[in-house]
Amino acid sequence: MSKKILIVDDAAFMRMMIKDILSKNGYEVVGEAPDGAQAVEKFKELSPDLVTMDITMPEMDGITALKEIKKIDGNAKIIMCSAMGQQAMVIDAIQAGAKDFIVKPFQADRVLEAIGKALG
Repeated sequence: MSKKILIVDDAAFMRMMIKDILSKNGYEVVGEAPDGAQAVEKFKELSPDLVTMDITMPEMDGITALKEIKKIDGNAKIIMCSAMGQQAMVIDAIQAGAKDFIVKPFQADRVLEAIGKALG
C-alpha cells in the first residue's frame, strides 16, 4: 500500500511541485493545506504517514503546526520545507521533532531521499 502524505505550503505552486514529485514515485497525496492551522485539522482528519510542512506561512507557521501535530501524535513524521537562509528556523524545527528538511526550490531526488529516510 502506498504511503499517505499531507502537503502543507501557502504557495499552491509549491504544493503542486511536491505533489507531482510524490505522485510520480508511488506516494499517495491524501491532502493539502495552505497554512499551519488547516494542516493540524487535516492531520487529525486524514492520519497521513508523513507531512511535508512549509516553515513560513500565514495564520500559523510551520514550527507551531509541527508542535501541535506532535501533541496529537508523538510519532508523527514531518519534513520541513524551507527557503534558503532559514537555517535557524530549521534547527528549531528539528529540535521540535521534525525528521528532516528540504530546501526550496525542490530537487526531486532530495525530496524522495528525505521522505524515504523518514518513512524507512
